[in-house]
Amino acid sequence: MHHRLSLAHIEQAIQIIDPVFLHTPQYHVESLDPVLGCQLIVKVETLNPIRSFKGRGASYCVSQVPEHATLVCASAGNFGQAMAYACRSSGVSLIVYASIQANPLKIERMRALGAEVRLHGADFDAAKLEAKRFAAESGMHLVEDSLDPATGEGAGTMAIELLRWPAPFDAMVVALGNGAMLTGMGRWMKTHAPATHMIGVVAQGAPAMAESWRTGRIVEHPQIDTIADGIGVRIPVPEAVADMQGTVDDVVLVSDETILKAMQLLHQHLGIVVEPSGAVGVAALLENRARFQGQRIATIICGSNLTPEQVQQWLG
Repeated sequence: MHHRLSLAHIEQAIQIIDPVFLHTPQYHVESLDPVLGCQLIVKVETLNPIRSFKGRGASYCVSQVPEHATLVCASAGNFGQAMAYACRSSGVSLIVYASIQANPLKIERMRALGAEVRLHGADFDAAKLEAKRFAAESGMHLVEDSLDPATGEGAGTMAIELLRWPAPFDAMVVALGNGAMLTGMGRWMKTHAPATHMIGVVAQGAPAMAESWRTGRIVEHPQIDTIADGIGVRIPVPEAVADMQGTVDDVVLVSDETILKAMQLLHQHLGIVVEPSGAVGVAALLENRARFQGQRIATIICGSNLTPEQVQQWLG
């Protein structure tokens, strides 16, 4: 079966991506075993200049762009930071569209990294529609996270690194936003470790990706309601939903209440700040304890961009 995401490109990406985003810590959090009832291996993707995994896909994507080009993208914040960092390193200009409701810390960081940030619409998908309109009108190149294969192929390098773990995983439980991380990793895993179950996690208040994957048709929602802004998808990318076929075994939904508990557990046991989208893998283990009992599970701590107010409210 032909797949949009190339195994050869995932292998190539690990040679091209800025080294600051590669070879991230991955370890067994033994103190969480009795809490979760399983053996949890975390891969911590927050110890880099943008504090999220998005640097992998952005770095690989921008490596293919001519110098002095101008790119356009839309972001809830983390992808925009990643693109801004990669563009600044490559001498490429960037315009980012973000929602007027976007995390102010993420907006500030995108601007500090050199991007022109334009605020539009009540949520990420509204900002993305405006970015598409502007790109079509101006003739500038739009980079769309999860639609551009390089974003998923860059994220797939995490699977290469995780497979250096000395024992096989029963499952990888991975945040599912627009899909680049889950499909990129799933593409590599289903070839090199097919027995490992690839499980996506979405917020209950933003179920569009789960519903689209289950029904085989694109399901859109008029609004979302979750603290997990990084995976708050209202309008799925059809190509990314198609990429889930053969790479994803299941998708589970988790509540905001459990996401908060997972954030607090990670803060307590790992000593790190994790944003809601970065904690949903642990939230899924909390809500499905019997399902994962005694198994070896990997998850990605994929983002840590919280405002001081959010840190105080959620972790204080």
